[in-house]
Amino acid sequence: MRGRVLSIAGSDSSGGAGIQADLKTITALGGYGATALTALTAQNTEGVSAIEAIDPAFVVEQIRVVLDDIGLDAIKIGMLHRAEVVDAVADFFDSRNDLPPIVLDPVMIAKGGAALLADDAQKSIVDRLISKHTTLLTPNIPEAESLTGLSIETVEEMKHAAKKLLSMGPDAILMKGGHRNGAIVTDVLVTMDSIEIFEHPRVDTQHTHGTGCTLSSAIATGLAQSLSLHDSVERGLRYVEIAIREAPGLGRGHGPLHHGHTVREF
Repeated sequence: MRGRVLSIAGSDSSGGAGIQADLKTITALGGYGATALTALTAQNTEGVSAIEAIDPAFVVEQIRVVLDDIGLDAIKIGMLHRAEVVDAVADFFDSRNDLPPIVLDPVMIAKGGAALLADDAQKSIVDRLISKHTTLLTPNIPEAESLTGLSIETVEEMKHAAKKLLSMGPDAILMKGGHRNGAIVTDVLVTMDSIEIFEHPRVDTQHTHGTGCTLSSAIATGLAQSLSLHDSVERGLRYVEIAIREAPGLGRGHGPLHHGHTVREF
């Protein structure tokens, strides 16, 4: 076991996304996963039926006790849900000088269409977290369009949007291209010094619940294990591709991935 990763995210009762997907991913890639729950959701492969908020002070306390005792090599941030939680987490981050690399997945909308981020929380995420505390931002195209106000259809437009996001403060942007049509999925990694293109065949399936959560936690695990950003992204994308390809086909809607494809059966 190598690499201590904290997931700050919401719970998914179906186990396919959120904290549950993060813990499965971190474990499958050889890391140690800890959690700070930001919200509880009642959901399945067909959608989200209810969300229960968690007190912002309690969210921060979960982060603090893990960081002060176990220690952390990377942090993954997913669903924050409310501006109050964003601000509380940002206040805590502002007070610390011992934070590890932070991968922020700007979770806004569930696969079934339910809003997972309150309207006033997006500005707080940009102003308080993206601008100051983000090593890697991992938006999909709809999220990037919402954050930048740009329309994104082509790979060149993905690059342009990533550069605009980079100007907001993160060290790097991974622009995910899964929402574009075509037989090949193109993802774009942009830093101040480079632009890298990753391509892989599209898997024709509806079982893609939790892909964003899974990818961001996979990359965070790589960073926690001292892999380079390039290698963390490359391994993460390959892990997700196989997990989609080997999805178990559960549920009537967007089913979960096979997070355990790296694990040997006894």
